[in-house]
Amino acid sequence: MKLELSKGIKIRGRTFLPLTLALIALLLLCPASWMRAQSQQGTQQNPPRQDEQEVDEGDVISVSTDEVLLPVTVRDRLGRLVTTLVRDDFRVFEDGREQPLSDLALRQVPVDVILMVDASSSVANNIEDFQRAAEGFAEKLSADDRISLIKFDDRVELLQDWTQSRVQLRRALRRIQSGVFTRFNDALLLAAHEQFKSARGRHAVIVLTDGIDSGRGYATLEAALRALLEAQVTVYVVSNTEIERASKRAELDNLLSSSPSTIQFNQLRIGDLQEGLRVLDASERQLAQLAAATGGRLYKPASFNALDSTYAEVADELRHQYALYYIPLNKKRDGSFRRVRVETDDPSLQVTYRVGYFAKRR
Repeated sequence: MKLELSKGIKIRGRTFLPLTLALIALLLLCPASWMRAQSQQGTQQNPPRQDEQEVDEGDVISVSTDEVLLPVTVRDRLGRLVTTLVRDDFRVFEDGREQPLSDLALRQVPVDVILMVDASSSVANNIEDFQRAAEGFAEKLSADDRISLIKFDDRVELLQDWTQSRVQLRRALRRIQSGVFTRFNDALLLAAHEQFKSARGRHAVIVLTDGIDSGRGYATLEAALRALLEAQVTVYVVSNTEIERASKRAELDNLLSSSPSTIQFNQLRIGDLQEGLRVLDASERQLAQLAAATGGRLYKPASFNALDSTYAEVADELRHQYALYYIPLNKKRDGSFRRVRVETDDPSLQVTYRVGYFAKRR
């Protein structure tokens, strides 16, 4: 795995330039208007080469055949998974035109899952909680599913390549050692480009982190997100921001309730805590955008003791995720963006999916 910094991220000759978080939010809110704006800009600028085609957050599923795969999660108004739908309960639209679902629209599709853990100082004291939750998660997957394990701190390390062996995973979990800094963005980007290039079926990442990158790596969050979308990866974020926030807030409230002289004496610490809370809030918003853009979910457990139930919930979703397939009526292989919408017969259901893809080029 190699990264080279050159006005962005360059991997295997492909350059990924950073986007702003405001742009990510815009893509999630109104991707169609952004696509029109990009099309207008394309008439004024030189078009990118095929191997430099940009992949846009929240809007993309790359496909290697004419058939489109849409992983879809359905929940009711109480947030419970809906698992009894059949093909005729779904309607899929591409650029506003309804598409016929194939006969095998609800296939049992294996999933390849990367378990990622932030082994930096913010999580280091609770590695055992993650190890226990990860083992429980693995036991709930199908025998056809595969798992790999990546830990990141000062370095990004693949501790276990793809395996169906729970014994191998357990041994790899015991090799996690803590570091200091957090190369969160690098870890996501490398996982997308290196680990998923040999993956099958559905692709997922479950990452335990506060999402605060130390800035000592090469990748931006936007470059990492683009790579994840290009690899068709769904990201589930188990964020410990709520745990850290509660700790910092309790210490800050205790200091602010002290005497004026004590408050004055602790001004530096108070300032650090206030800045820490601000950074946590910003990181949580970024993590929410990351999960939403890839069709995943953000979890914010109140304590590390809740990791077992959180990872069990993710495993339950992966076991009951629908895989919708269709062959587009638009047969052009022009590399154009195709916007997708999925509906069910019951408008009260919450349907989560990626909202588009780039057509295959000839």
